[in-house]
Amino acid sequence: MERSHYNSELSLANLNQKVTLLGWVSKRRNLGSLLFIDLRDRSGIVQVVVNDGVEIPDVRNEYVIQVKGVVAARGVANPKLKTGEIEVVAEQIILLNSAKTTPLIIADETDALEETRLKYRYLDLRRPVMQKYFDIRDTIKMTVHSFMHQNHFIEIETPMLCASSPEGAKEYLVPSRVHPGSFYALPQSPQMFKQLLMVAGFERYYQIARCFRDEDLRADRQPDFTQIDIETSFLDQNQFLSLMENLVQQIFKNTINYDVPLPLRQMTYHEAMERFGSDKPDTRFGLELNNLKAVFASSGFAAFAAAEAIRAIVVPGVADITTRKVIDELNLEAKKFGLGGLTVIKKENGVLTGSILKMLSEAEIKGLEDVLTVNNNDIIILAAGADNRVTPLLGAIRIKYGRQLGLVKEGTYDLLWVIDFPMFERDVETGEIHASHHPFTRPRDEDLPYLDTDPTKVLSYAYDIVINGYEAGGGTMRIYNQDVQRKIFEILGLSPEDINKKFGYFVDALQYGTPPHAGMAFGLDRLAMILGGTDNIRDVIAFPKNLAAVDPMTNAPTPVTDKQLEELGIKIVE
Repeated sequence: MERSHYNSELSLANLNQKVTLLGWVSKRRNLGSLLFIDLRDRSGIVQVVVNDGVEIPDVRNEYVIQVKGVVAARGVANPKLKTGEIEVVAEQIILLNSAKTTPLIIADETDALEETRLKYRYLDLRRPVMQKYFDIRDTIKMTVHSFMHQNHFIEIETPMLCASSPEGAKEYLVPSRVHPGSFYALPQSPQMFKQLLMVAGFERYYQIARCFRDEDLRADRQPDFTQIDIETSFLDQNQFLSLMENLVQQIFKNTINYDVPLPLRQMTYHEAMERFGSDKPDTRFGLELNNLKAVFASSGFAAFAAAEAIRAIVVPGVADITTRKVIDELNLEAKKFGLGGLTVIKKENGVLTGSILKMLSEAEIKGLEDVLTVNNNDIIILAAGADNRVTPLLGAIRIKYGRQLGLVKEGTYDLLWVIDFPMFERDVETGEIHASHHPFTRPRDEDLPYLDTDPTKVLSYAYDIVINGYEAGGGTMRIYNQDVQRKIFEILGLSPEDINKKFGYFVDALQYGTPPHAGMAFGLDRLAMILGGTDNIRDVIAFPKNLAAVDPMTNAPTPVTDKQLEELGIKIVE
């Protein structure tokens, strides 16, 4: 099919040239003696003018056409279009295919609900804003390939059909027809394979890998997703993080022409939780958490006296709009975090007001004002209880008010590393100890003695890269000492039989000269989401699932025939 140019290649430099274009009719405007057609191809839109007397077929929105004509200057330029200074005066228009009336508007702004967009995804993807997202995604991938090869990484594919290792999120299982009753698992990540590649001596591996997790979904999570998977040997943590942030700097420059200043700052997990109530803090605005435990150390108020943690944030300028309904909504949020409620104190006419104040002594109220900076029309949101509930609750409320009050300037980016994560976490209900990351995470050298005395004090060589409050990637230094690995398994309550069943081949491999190694994975989908300026990860995945883990276009997952189940030796139990 003949085409001389893509639409966006045309400019005043092409004046009076004959061109042949291909694309879809984005808009048609008939002014009697003149017909205007906005022609859209992958690169953008150009205006086509059809003068009276030029015979053309009947064309409507989303018809596919070929246009032959001459480039001319527009009388009035359109600054919103890349081709806004020119138009193409049509000499011939050839209809290549017609189209039904589409169930959604094919434009940046559409009136369709998301379910309709997903059902007719092939039409939704025609929208210029959607194609922009995928241009960004493609540029990220090309940048990764280029950077990795320049830095001596080798791209290696790992298996999609793996042994089940159900110690993390729920896995998707694949029944084996050849081995009835046995199953493969789809990889949650290539974690053990990438470490085995370090044992194998490749030293620097990467892969743009597909991963699968059978989890409950949300706006920034999908059951099948893509990560930029990386592993290296013989680098310490600072060397590795320096290399990775150079990759991130290149990605930002190539995709949105943004210069990320290096080195990125590093914040400990403890500081992130204390100040922002989150291990992925959005540090572009304040509203930081305040620790009030010392203020109420000897409180006569039973709820405060018994609380492990008492923390607060001050929200400016909202006392007059903080109604009973707003407070009730805040208390509902507290219940989601396992707390009975929280306390709201207002400052109006220079005085603190709130029902809680009658429970507090004058010294406590004065101490509250000494610690917090509270101005007229501000509110104090205070929570007390278990620290692992109070802190994330206030962190979530902080984000809510940051957005509501417009405290984040659009188009700004803040990147940092969060480091020194706890090695273990204790289940609030059962008291059992679990690995915070995975059982191959290396404890900090200075914390090794705590493995024998109090494992919950052990910090790890673990790190996340946080961009605008999103965890864009994360990883760890890996255990390569057999004694340490054995100790970690013991703390997690794994018997030799458990270890052999879940990790036998991996543990065996570590005995054959394992180098010190480290790795991480970036979420490709999440990076594309952040750089594309959307908050919905489904926007940057070509054919995503909805929040019910269903593809409205193909209706997957779907039932299969009895014959297929019989071949696999599977019976569906109602």
